[in-house]
Amino acid sequence: MQYRTMGRLGWQVSEIGYGMWGIGGGPGGFTGWDYDVAPDCLDLAVDEGCTFFDTAWVYGRGVSEQLLGSLLERHQGRRLYTATKVPPLNREWPPRPGDTLDDVFPAHHIRDYVHRSLENLGTDRIDLLQFHVWEDRWSGEESWQQVVAGLKAEGVIEGFGLSVNRWEPANCLRALDTGLVDVVQVIYNIFDQAPEDELFERALRDDIGIIARVPFDEGGLTGTLTRDTVFPEEDWRAVYFGPENLGATVDRADALKKALPEGTTLPELALRFILHHPAVSTVIPGMRRPQHVRANLGVSGRPPLDPALLTELRGHRWDRRPTGWSM
Repeated sequence: MQYRTMGRLGWQVSEIGYGMWGIGGGPGGFTGWDYDVAPDCLDLAVDEGCTFFDTAWVYGRGVSEQLLGSLLERHQGRRLYTATKVPPLNREWPPRPGDTLDDVFPAHHIRDYVHRSLENLGTDRIDLLQFHVWEDRWSGEESWQQVVAGLKAEGVIEGFGLSVNRWEPANCLRALDTGLVDVVQVIYNIFDQAPEDELFERALRDDIGIIARVPFDEGGLTGTLTRDTVFPEEDWRAVYFGPENLGATVDRADALKKALPEGTTLPELALRFILHHPAVSTVIPGMRRPQHVRANLGVSGRPPLDPALLTELRGHRWDRRPTGWSM
């Protein structure tokens, strides 16, 4: 495993971390979780050198955080970094155009969920606390700034971050001006290259950590989807890969397969593309099976992409705008 610096926080974190939405289970997420297998996956990740784990209260309504807390207990001698997220009070992902900061992140709500997360994790401090959604029009309001500054001063959190909305990578730049945001979590993959336009340049300039999420476009970049793929009704991908998106995704993935070097899988290529960028501190694929852990973490340390291949991958950029189904 190779390690990178998490911006000005200075942490040395595994360049491939662990996204814990999928193993958290519960309503509104992915189906196929297995609470008996999840601890084995997490332990295997630690054994393979993974040190960064990203969760959220909403993943299983606390279950994912509890799984991480148990992992910390089992590996007390290892420095593992915990990142979790405060859910929006109104449970809207992303915020609606008229939602105010008080609708989404009032101070009492932030502190309430910080303490819920601390209890689930079994710790007295959270390494990285994030807001699970964001609107940059809130950036100048003092209430969130005061509570974040207070939590840092009290030692309850070390770092603070924003998980920015899908396909809105620049919707955080004014918040960075406050000096309170240490890390930005953003969707970045072969299709979604827009963070390179403004956000990554700003991150490098101001020493902001970058967590790259959704490396496989919710499965579109695994190369396993077909036009006949159907997800269970309770799986959120049944909405994401509905009629407006499934066919276009399959077509683009099929076109991308033509660029695969011999002996390289599409998921491997997807991760190596993300890791080519120096602004990225860590990428957090979801992993619900041990074979996923081995395959994804095994990509770390692979040679840099050939410049000609990287140029070819640039041509697969797919700029999209948030819609009712993209969440």
